[in-house]
Amino acid sequence: MKISFSLFWITLLNLAFTTFALTAVAEETQQSLNNTISKTTLLKLLRQYRSNIPQLSEVKQPHTRAELLTQQLPTINSPSEPIIVDDEILIEVEGVRDTFPTTSTPIYEFTEEDIQRQRPNSLAEVLRNLPGFAINDVGFGADIHTGTFYRGNSINQSVFLLNGRPINTNISTYHGNIDLNSIPVDAIERVELSSGTSSTLYGSEAFGGVVNIITKQGPDPRFNGLAEFGSYDRSNYRASYGGTFGSLRLNFGYEYFSAENRYPVPESAANRDAEGLLFNGDTATSNYYGSAVLELDDNNTLSLDAYKISSRRGLLYFGFPLQRDRLDHDVLNIGLSWRSLLNGSENSILRTTLSYNQDYFSTYGPTQNIFYRQGILNSQSIAARVEHEWQFNPTNNLRWGLDLRNRYLNGDVLSTAPDKIALNETEYHERFEGALFALNTWNINNAWQAELGLRQNVTSEYGSYLNPSVGLRWELSPNVALRGSWVSVQRNPGLDQLYVYDTVHNWLPNPDLEPETGSSWTAGVDVQFATNLTGQFTYFGSSLSDRLGIQVGRWANIGLVNTNGLEAALRWQIAPQWSTFLNYTYTDARIASGIEQGLQLGFVPYSVAQLGIGYQSEGWQVNLFASYFSGARRAFFNTPGDSNTDFSPSWLNLDVGVQIPLLSNLALTLYVENLADVAYEKSNRIYHPGRTYRIGITSDF
Repeated sequence: MKISFSLFWITLLNLAFTTFALTAVAEETQQSLNNTISKTTLLKLLRQYRSNIPQLSEVKQPHTRAELLTQQLPTINSPSEPIIVDDEILIEVEGVRDTFPTTSTPIYEFTEEDIQRQRPNSLAEVLRNLPGFAINDVGFGADIHTGTFYRGNSINQSVFLLNGRPINTNISTYHGNIDLNSIPVDAIERVELSSGTSSTLYGSEAFGGVVNIITKQGPDPRFNGLAEFGSYDRSNYRASYGGTFGSLRLNFGYEYFSAENRYPVPESAANRDAEGLLFNGDTATSNYYGSAVLELDDNNTLSLDAYKISSRRGLLYFGFPLQRDRLDHDVLNIGLSWRSLLNGSENSILRTTLSYNQDYFSTYGPTQNIFYRQGILNSQSIAARVEHEWQFNPTNNLRWGLDLRNRYLNGDVLSTAPDKIALNETEYHERFEGALFALNTWNINNAWQAELGLRQNVTSEYGSYLNPSVGLRWELSPNVALRGSWVSVQRNPGLDQLYVYDTVHNWLPNPDLEPETGSSWTAGVDVQFATNLTGQFTYFGSSLSDRLGIQVGRWANIGLVNTNGLEAALRWQIAPQWSTFLNYTYTDARIASGIEQGLQLGFVPYSVAQLGIGYQSEGWQVNLFASYFSGARRAFFNTPGDSNTDFSPSWLNLDVGVQIPLLSNLALTLYVENLADVAYEKSNRIYHPGRTYRIGITSDF
């Protein structure tokens, strides 16, 4: 009944949009006619430069792509560079990308060029350089306990996509969900970060945002290789090949990373052994990935991509001096997609995706040789998605479709502790999730744009529920735009939180958990200060009821969290060889009820900032990066005498990366981290070792 009701409103609202849009089109058409230059004047301007383009007889095929042109038609107020044809006008339209995406919330992008310049070792390091993110689990001393947060929301409260399909597991115990340090960075072409009405398209659990990881899909034939070595037995090997063979594009590769991470740490540090060195902080990861894209014809494209991850690492429990638990994490992800231009037009695009995902988590080991325990969570999902993007009139773009997903969870618990044996169990549970979604973008006129979204969700455990979203953008001038959004969100408890005992932390499940519900909103401004200087400034907020947490050793809905913050992103291309960026995020994530009322959420810093300055010319690169972290509240696993109001100290880190060309396709790379050589506390007694380095050889054939 709720589904039928929602579809009725979707249809009604789009009919209303169409009515208003037709009026707007009429007004814009009249305005356009009033401003059009006469044909005679245009011909006069075009004929001035007859020789600038090929003769029509030289053109053997119709030009259907703008990049085939060697000249561009100038604007009317700048007639010094027009191109002409003899007695007819041949107008080719070349698409020029807007400075900012015309959306109601900011969209940030980390491109392949950014990856090549900053040389991150993992997806976690990529996201650390985007506004809004506070990532504690990255680099030396990285541990999954310390968390990844976007605008104060945990990794479980954001949606992660691979080529547009969700890859979240929704697992919370046994250190589950996405291990951002294991995603193969060499397979990534770019990363897009969005929020607001994106939750309508990709999932109502996007309290924070939507991270879309787009993988490489085969350029001209090219081989890339990297061999890198660094401090504390750190090594990294990458090899990939991509190429285009007729209508088929291929890309595949392999990546291996390992580090012992045995470095000196202060007496107060987690996992400090008798020698004063970090204990159980080693990690090793192997990644295989590949994709194939087949152009069936001018209107249909079929693509297949897959990756396999095997991660082995030790765990640090900021509080236990000799924690020996290990985490094995294996991932298999496969996706098959079909893209079709209906009626041969970009105005009507149909995308269909089928995918399979498996995340296998195994945590095991003794604690100070007292007893042995193991917890296994085998999470699998099969998903299908059909989406139609339809520009049904000049001012309205509708994206609508269907999401279907079935989750499966096997949980095995084993403990030899006498008081825990009764909790040993094997659990199996399923969950069906479906959604109908529609997001209409209405260009009211040249200055105003509105977005309206509805997502009707259906689950096997929590019934059906509707999540609406709205957004508005106002172009005050060509250089300034105001924007805002509001979305309703809901995140359902993970199957593990409901049914599986966590033998690692001794946390009991709770089958009576309620979903986390609430809303999030943004308001901001995009500013083009100068031709090469841009700024995006955003206020963000959210209110989350029934948040999930641990209460007396058991999962429970423990209260309300209100979040407010500010986000700033500046980009400046100083000169062709010089560029710089600055990101700053302030987050006040305040617990509004319960025994911790008034406190900041654990591990969420008030302030984070990143500054980068780079030089690039003829293969040479020099990049300086600065990172600031204001410190975060130590939430639990405190040592005796600590208070739950204690904050870790703030820190400032400086890194430098250099690339030196040796040959046209061979270069030497050097990266020095923590130039000040300060062993600062990254988060909750996990320390950075001080100055470190990595040096390598990279090739591109």
